[in-house]
Amino acid sequence: MNLNRIDLNLFAVFDAIYTAGNLTKAADVLCITQPAVSNSLARLREMLNDPLFVRTGHSMTPTPVAQNIIGPARNALELLRKSVQQSHTFNPLLAEKTFHFASRDLLEVSIMPRLTALLQKNAPNITLTNYDLERKSIVSAMASGTLDFYADASSFSDPHLCKQKIAEDRLVVMARKHHPDLTQGINMETFLRLGQITISHRRSGVGPIEVALDKLGEKRKVVMRTQHFLTVPSTIVKTDLIACMPYHLAKHYDLSMYELPFDMPPVEYFLYWHVSADLDHAHIWMREQIAKVSETFNPN
Repeated sequence: MNLNRIDLNLFAVFDAIYTAGNLTKAADVLCITQPAVSNSLARLREMLNDPLFVRTGHSMTPTPVAQNIIGPARNALELLRKSVQQSHTFNPLLAEKTFHFASRDLLEVSIMPRLTALLQKNAPNITLTNYDLERKSIVSAMASGTLDFYADASSFSDPHLCKQKIAEDRLVVMARKHHPDLTQGINMETFLRLGQITISHRRSGVGPIEVALDKLGEKRKVVMRTQHFLTVPSTIVKTDLIACMPYHLAKHYDLSMYELPFDMPPVEYFLYWHVSADLDHAHIWMREQIAKVSETFNPN
């Protein structure tokens, strides 16, 4: 059988005939004409190479083939009806679904725990996954349905993605407690003199701090480059290095924290999703939950 020839509407007609017992009643149930029902039955007979129903008096008696396929056909139609219905409604209390995220440290450390706590109360059967994914793979992963959301401090544009700003933060200077050079706090001279850890997912290149310092004609002393914020605290406690981190990550650690000795624009965080999911009710609901837990997230 050529699956490309299968028309699901034919099985809806088949189910109606099987239930009603004759073509006239099936037409009434389907709100179509009797010739349309007859035409659909003829097409289905040709496709399955079986008469499916034989006339017995005023009724249509199903053949053994019809009896064998009515159960699976009804199950398939019911599954399709439920799928269509669920695409237009979403009940978080009953939904069983996994949302897949690809995000940097901020979402995982500061927002994901709040989101999980919220879901435990309002959507107990919804689960979350978060994993690292190269930016060049984000759009294709979303298009294939293997990724629902991408969150990052950097903003990028793609015609296939929707985005919304979910949070704002500021950078602060982190150092070990009782740092010998920071007993009086930190100024520009000390900031530039001390060895620093820089955090970047790229192997090389400048970041926002370098851009800000370059405008002032200054350059900091970078002695270590890492791709994760979460590796920084364990390095700081063992050395005299300092690092610039988002406040909402820095506040989780028992380290000394100082304001930057120069002006920096706030760090903005964006949530991205594929245009194909923009009107999906489950997706809309999850975006609302993310926005809700991000309401208290501010740079102060």
